[in-house]
Amino acid sequence: MTYLAPVADIAFTLKHAGGFKRALEEGLYGDLTEDLVDAVLEEAGKFATDVIAPLNRVGDVHGTPFKDGAVIMPPGWKEAYTAWAGAGWNGLAAPAEAGGQGLPHALNAACIEMWNQAAMAFGLGPFLTMGAAEALAAHGADEVKRTYLAKLVSGEWMGTMELTEPQAGSDVGALRTKAQRAGDGSYRIAGQKIFITYGEHDLTDNIVHFVLARLPDAPPGTRGISLFLVPKFLVNADGSLGARNDLRCHSIEHKLGIHGSPTCTMVYGDHGGATGYLVGEENRGLACMFTMMNNARLAVGLQGVAIAERATQQALAYAHERRQGRALGASESSSLIIAHADVRRMLLTMRALTCAARAICYATAAAIDRSHRAADTAARQTAHERASLLTPIAKAFSTDIGVEVASLGVQVHGGMGYVEETGAAQHLRDARIAMIYEGTNGIQSIDLVTRKVPLAGGATVRAYLDELRETVAAVQAVNDPAMGATGVRLQEAVESLDRTTGWIAEQLDAAPEAALAGATPYLRLFALAAGGCALASDALAARASGNGAGNGAHVSLARFFAENIAVSAPALERTVVEGAASVNEAHAALAS
Repeated sequence: MTYLAPVADIAFTLKHAGGFKRALEEGLYGDLTEDLVDAVLEEAGKFATDVIAPLNRVGDVHGTPFKDGAVIMPPGWKEAYTAWAGAGWNGLAAPAEAGGQGLPHALNAACIEMWNQAAMAFGLGPFLTMGAAEALAAHGADEVKRTYLAKLVSGEWMGTMELTEPQAGSDVGALRTKAQRAGDGSYRIAGQKIFITYGEHDLTDNIVHFVLARLPDAPPGTRGISLFLVPKFLVNADGSLGARNDLRCHSIEHKLGIHGSPTCTMVYGDHGGATGYLVGEENRGLACMFTMMNNARLAVGLQGVAIAERATQQALAYAHERRQGRALGASESSSLIIAHADVRRMLLTMRALTCAARAICYATAAAIDRSHRAADTAARQTAHERASLLTPIAKAFSTDIGVEVASLGVQVHGGMGYVEETGAAQHLRDARIAMIYEGTNGIQSIDLVTRKVPLAGGATVRAYLDELRETVAAVQAVNDPAMGATGVRLQEAVESLDRTTGWIAEQLDAAPEAALAGATPYLRLFALAAGGCALASDALAARASGNGAGNGAHVSLARFFAENIAVSAPALERTVVEGAASVNEAHAALAS
């Protein structure tokens, strides 16, 4: 399972399709230089390749045994995590005043992708800790921040995000975990949470849980949810660890994949209630938790990209080694399988989907940066709306293609891909959960249709469509034969997206059930237009750079995506616009 962090590809996409180079030139990142960005990415790539990646198979085989209430992490993981945190990677994008380095979220996103390429089960815990630190920094009381924030930013303590309960999966408003005011400013938490990533482990001395719970006098539904910081160990006045809090890991899940990541059932309040501290205001916890959730949704999208990259690297290496069958015109009796057209088609599909999803994720991260760093309020608001529009697409499309690409990776390997020892099957097993957690991809599609398309009265999505058209016009203007029908096919995709967006907007008022029926294919259509234009932007940048080899690779990939993948856009348009009735009226087909 050879792996090498694709630092050059990541840097190029970040700077061009992700918009990072333009932001640097505009001064959005102050005195940050391109040389420093390249150095950070290079070092992250080395750590991912040399330290984390060798642990991927170890984590999958060893898992996280659970005994006497404790989780035993895979061999070598604690040492790797300690070195990773000690190098400052956990605080890369955290504010300097909180002990972080204050570097851009977009740069951190590129690093998150590499941690998850190396071992998705390893990369899961850190991005939740980063989100916990950001939520605490934004919403926590000063006293609580003084105790916990620096430890989270440094990674000395890890954080969790705890929403889900047995009776309340995606329906967070149905949660039953209780909080009682203790009279000293703290609260007592009692209840049960399930599917809690890194809820228990031995990587750090303390674990800081961010738990949603309901006060006795809270209003019903999501309006009555509060957020609490609940440490595994209480902290003494001098900062040392004190008594064990009233919480425990009851069990761990036995999962399809990500075996090196402990997924826990957590129990609070066996002995009167775990001590917790309010984050934000009472009954407004979901808004605070969304600080974590939005970060997590982008990070999960990056996990989809990461698994796709890892699967593509492995399949490509195998295709250059495995001989089978005789290719057309070959003189050998047995050809390398990459010589067969259908294998090349699969590999190109894997590469194109991976690169398109990467570009969408990086553009989302860059918009988040602008929402914090832009010079004026209006620019920050516009960037926030752009990030909001792209986040469900980044999460859902990237994790969809993570599974698709990993599955193609198994197919390239043939029968050997179905054998665990080759490692191709692990990628498929690991990738599958990402379509489910942090809001299922169906929920992301509904969010896109019902909340994000109407943003700013539709101005946000219209402005984005205008930018896609500018890219199409630029492709057509170069009139490069090497780009084939790229301009034509992308124009068709963008116009399909425009028409379908208008139809969706109309249906939200006239027939909302029709809009919901087409939400998932609409998100896919959106991603194909956006991803195709992103690859075209990379191709244009490569042509302008005069890099011969890079020029050809980027142009070829953009053309393949446009002519082989984006061409499904008009069909998706018809699915959305004409298929709603068959979804909403086909009751007989689903009769038990």
